[in-house]
Amino acid sequence: MKPHEVREKSVDELTKMRGEMEEEIFCLSFRKNSGQLKQTANINKVRRDLARVNTILNQKMAAGKETRYL
Repeated sequence: MKPHEVREKSVDELTKMRGEMEEEIFCLSFRKNSGQLKQTANINKVRRDLARVNTILNQKMAAGKETRYL
């Protein structure tokens, strides 16, 4: 997922995406530990996407707080 794709989404969508990605990481890790996951690189891809979502979500929330005080 590209950063510009994430920036276009709303805060609610990003929060929903974050929950889904955390669940996906859990499932992928479980499958890896049980020996069922062959493409272990998927875990790192989802983690990177989750970090992007968290970063942009924090930026949007900080920008929202700044505008409330002005």
